Amino acid sequence: MLIHSASQLLTLQGGPQRGSALGTLAIIEDGAVLVRDGSIAEVGSSNDLRRLHPDEPALDAAGCVVMPGFVDPHTHVVWSGDRAAEFEMKMAGAKYLDILAAGGGINSTVRRTRLATIESLMDETRPRLARMFAYGTTTAEAKTGYGLESETELRMLQAILALDAAGPLELVPTFLGAHAIPPEFKDRPQAYTDLLCAEMLPFIRQWWGSQPSTAVRPLPFVDVFCETGAFDLAQSRQILTKARELGFPLKLHADEFDNLGGASLGVELGAVSADHLVKTSAADIQALASSDTVAVSLPCTPFGLAESQYTPAREIVAADGYLALASDCNPGTAWCESMQFVIALACRALKLTPAQAIAAATINAAYAIRRQDRVGSLEPGKQADLLILSVPDYHHLGYRFGTNLVKQVIKRGQVYSQQGDAVSAGTPNEAKDVSI
Repeated sequence: MLIHSASQLLTLQGGPQRGSALGTLAIIEDGAVLVRDGSIAEVGSSNDLRRLHPDEPALDAAGCVVMPGFVDPHTHVVWSGDRAAEFEMKMAGAKYLDILAAGGGINSTVRRTRLATIESLMDETRPRLARMFAYGTTTAEAKTGYGLESETELRMLQAILALDAAGPLELVPTFLGAHAIPPEFKDRPQAYTDLLCAEMLPFIRQWWGSQPSTAVRPLPFVDVFCETGAFDLAQSRQILTKARELGFPLKLHADEFDNLGGASLGVELGAVSADHLVKTSAADIQALASSDTVAVSLPCTPFGLAESQYTPAREIVAADGYLALASDCNPGTAWCESMQFVIALACRALKLTPAQAIAAATINAAYAIRRQDRVGSLEPGKQADLLILSVPDYHHLGYRFGTNLVKQVIKRGQVYSQQGDAVSAGTPNEAKDVSI
């Protein structure tokens, strides 16, 4: 089909954007996109493409913005239960690490998730994925990390793979067995670190290679929560080094509450991204800027914790680093399924322009999960993952919040319409409802 008459076609052509290049939207006014077999075949002006393809079934964007689907490169979207009661405790002044030390926090979700079947995990997760998709996220990373033992971690990984196969939202898996010290190892963090390296990581690697459905897929990322109260710098190094020896690509949580040097460790070990980065030092920022490790900011997390300090995004950009945005969707600190809200928050708290935030939530976010060759921009050969917004100018993203500006989602060339919206009669495929 030919999607035409976009007021602004945000192509974001040219690959990931670092430093001062961040925010290069490569806009085509009155733009059009030709989609063939689920992929982008051509982009250009509406006049040119309609002249070249006069008989192509058409979808009229009707003077609205067309742009790439959002990529969310850091989520904990698979879990069981909720932690609504802890929110009240936090608002009364309790600190996150204090709640964690008292058996709440991550360990509260661990208890519920260990009891959940694959089916119940999927049933609880599907509505979250449907809301993410309706708000324009077409690809998302999804972590394990609420099992903290092999059986449940594998069950979470299987649920992620099954949800990805069911679609339409595409999931990229990450193994986060090093999310926290489990209750049974409360006073023995090194023993759990050793278990992760000696048993859990080799188990996941062997399982992944033995399954017909996963043997042809890239290995999942391996992540570690390098933080006070979780894994110290030496333990994080031990876990990530073992993961790298087994062939896993690396990620890590760093500098959410304390600056332990995790970002520099990630750079040293060749991590794809270092995420959170609230307390990141000038030295760590320089290390990130001299590397291809993406700094992933999660502004919903300090917002959810009612904290005042956020990722020093402008300093990262000024140092010529790669910056991406993610939701950190999780049950404890940031139950947010909207990358549109992430963009609005990034403009206010991180002082990004709307264009910078959009690039950080699309092509740079794709780079943070090493899928930039497939998604994150509108270029020939990439998946046809697009959004049609209900507004004529991209500046509405960031300017507006608390509402959904996505009119239609297109994933691999299939049109999904918001409930109740009419679809152009010329659409070659019947539009599906986004309430999957």
